[in-house]
Amino acid sequence: MTMIAAIVLGLVGLLCVLTTLLPFFPPAHGFYRVFDFPRLQNATSAAGGLLLTATLFPLQGWWLILALGFGVTLLVQGWHIARFSPLWRRRSSDYEGEEGAAPTVRLQVSNVKQSNRDTEKALQLTRRLEPDVALFMETDERWASALDSLKGAYPHTMRCVLDNGYGMMLYSRFELDNREIKFLLNEEVPSFHATMKTPEGDRFRFIALHPEPPTISQTTVGRDAEIMQVAKIVRQNDRPVIVCGDLNDVAWSRTTRRFLRVSRLLDPREGRGMYNTFDARYFFLRWPLDHIFHSPHFQLVNMRRMPFIGSDHFPMHYTLALTLQEKPRRALDEADAQDLREAEKLIVEEQQRDAHPPIGHDWEK
Repeated sequence: MTMIAAIVLGLVGLLCVLTTLLPFFPPAHGFYRVFDFPRLQNATSAAGGLLLTATLFPLQGWWLILALGFGVTLLVQGWHIARFSPLWRRRSSDYEGEEGAAPTVRLQVSNVKQSNRDTEKALQLTRRLEPDVALFMETDERWASALDSLKGAYPHTMRCVLDNGYGMMLYSRFELDNREIKFLLNEEVPSFHATMKTPEGDRFRFIALHPEPPTISQTTVGRDAEIMQVAKIVRQNDRPVIVCGDLNDVAWSRTTRRFLRVSRLLDPREGRGMYNTFDARYFFLRWPLDHIFHSPHFQLVNMRRMPFIGSDHFPMHYTLALTLQEKPRRALDEADAQDLREAEKLIVEEQQRDAHPPIGHDWEK
């Protein structure tokens, strides 16, 4: 039994170390990038392995090396995910003003999963929450028909109905100006761009995107380049701005951190929690895929993960106050020359490719 435990712990330790090291390799490829996702699961495995090693094989020869491997894994993974815990100082400011003293934006973001047949759960949630803006992703014709029952409460809409897993629909009580559906780098992957006007007359830019997901056998250039393209767009804009959607990337990844530096936006999850939205079906396999980023003109009122609606994603609900104060709780991380070069390199590389999204047409059949 001791020998079996030793072999199992050795294999688990080797796996923990390998999956910790792989994301440090620079290529934009799913073989490396997918291991950015399960950092919490990896840290949990390392903590359990470290405890078992210390219990079963205390101070026994080369098992100290195994304990060191588990310990280093735990430290590295913990460093990545710690900023999304209450232990970390918050970057986005809490709104402390009186209710009604500043315009607020109540936003619901839902990846409904195209093959999900339970449209009523998503509709009931939206009717209960009564957000100012509701964004739905993976919307095909069947979902569009169901969601259009919201039109009476949401007079301003944007629609891009597709059957490839990248359809999006937006319902808004705010007026929409300069609205555009852009296919930034791939003619099959849309993004929404609009200027929203609150009832108080304040305006802000709104961008929604849903880039292609990574697969272990495919490049992630398409996803990473689209995220960087949006970062460049935001960087050239000095208005209040919100960027949201299912980015198919985790909050602590190299790509998302570079996005924040280039765009100069804030992630309200820092210092508050991970808000893991995927996979809603399996509690042990979850990470933060659905994001909202905002300029320092906004302060956070609240942020909530909503109940299961039959999708593989939990919906998110955010309330932001448009205070225009431009005072993040911590200084912004600024992009350096290398960040800007890498962003441009990814965009150029994707522009030169002629490729379909690696997942899309077949994943929801």
